[in-house]
Amino acid sequence: MRERLTRLLAGRDMRVLAKHAGTVFVGQIAVMGFGVVDTIVAGRHAEASLAALSVGSAIFVTVYVSLMGLLQALMPIWSEMHGARRHADIGASLRQSLYICLAATLLGWAVLFNPAPILRWTEVPQELQALVKSYLAIIGWSLPAALLFRIFSTLSQSLGKPKMVTWLQAMSLLVKLPLSVWFTFGGLGLAPMGVLGCAWATFVVNFLLCGLGWWLLRSQSVYAPTDIWRRLERPHWPTLAQFAQLGVPASLSILVEITSFTLMALYVARMGTASSAAHQIAANVTALMYMVPLSLAIATSARASYWRGAGDEARARQVVFLGLFSAMGLAATLALLVWLTKGWIVPIYTATPEVATIALGLLGWVSLYHLADASQTVSIFVLRSYRITVTPLLVYCSLLWGVGLWGGFQLAYHGLAGRPAMASPIAFWMCAAYALMLAAACFLVLLHRVTARAVRQSR
Repeated sequence: MRERLTRLLAGRDMRVLAKHAGTVFVGQIAVMGFGVVDTIVAGRHAEASLAALSVGSAIFVTVYVSLMGLLQALMPIWSEMHGARRHADIGASLRQSLYICLAATLLGWAVLFNPAPILRWTEVPQELQALVKSYLAIIGWSLPAALLFRIFSTLSQSLGKPKMVTWLQAMSLLVKLPLSVWFTFGGLGLAPMGVLGCAWATFVVNFLLCGLGWWLLRSQSVYAPTDIWRRLERPHWPTLAQFAQLGVPASLSILVEITSFTLMALYVARMGTASSAAHQIAANVTALMYMVPLSLAIATSARASYWRGAGDEARARQVVFLGLFSAMGLAATLALLVWLTKGWIVPIYTATPEVATIALGLLGWVSLYHLADASQTVSIFVLRSYRITVTPLLVYCSLLWGVGLWGGFQLAYHGLAGRPAMASPIAFWMCAAYALMLAAACFLVLLHRVTARAVRQSR
């Protein structure tokens, strides 16, 4: 009888996870569609445009995703409040998160409006630097709108209601596509802007999403119990300290993860526009694949936190491993699919033979990279639900920066472990894949121990 009840509950949680993850996935695919659209449009415009997009988007994504981590890390807090039926506390907590959003915006602007030191440090070719600076100057002004929409998205996911976020993201892709084409190539009285047209299209879409998110918070009954629309209180330092304790290490972990990935783009830029363009194709395919484990990670973290808030640690642990094993199975299927179809994928992005040849070599390593990425993504999201943030940060620093980025740089330009310098982006992808495999193994061990301890302590 007990086993039957366990299977019944597991099946119910699996359906909730699948529904939540599926909804988030559609929305994330729409967001990733922004990058796919820009990559294809810039690639069709000019090789230099695609190379500038590779560098500019790498910097913006590094800044935005790192700062987004401060806000995304609040999901376990709000999910636990939801599980404990403390809905009014969610509203008060959300209002305090606006101070975090303000600080994050100012920090992001400091980097996006002054990228020259980063471009010099990574030795991005001089002919690309002016174009990259202009790209970042445009897209940087949309950062506060993007972060405010992230608060709306995090709240919706915490409540187990991601559908409205997904609808907005899907609709915004329908706006982004024609705008990117129009602004980049011109027409209807508008002069061609090149890659800067992609930046302006993103600017418009980010503010559109922010405005529609605000309207939904005001008009939809699902948000009413959270009592959001009260006067903004002064900063409550204990609450902000709690946010910082969870959000800062999580944000730094994301910073390490994303910089280990995006700094590849800046180092690869030294190899020329063909290598940089090929790397951008591989990075775009990787980011698109990443949406599958990311969606499951968000759904698993939200559901596990809900049961933790409700006081059921055993069910929370069951949810954790349901989500983890689902992500790993889907990752294996997707990696195999990309490996088998890479000859059809690359021509979608480029018609340049040199770029296509390099990109084909990279996609094999992309498949291996994704297998490790899926496991570690779900693990690190769930570890935040258990307030474990510092240890993953240390693992990331040593493996992703050490084995991945440093190892890739050495192998690409100087040689490593008796191997001569490869002078190819493959060196970076090879070392990054090995680093993620080691990180995934560490997180799996940690996750098993943390969840088992939480169950024991709850008895």
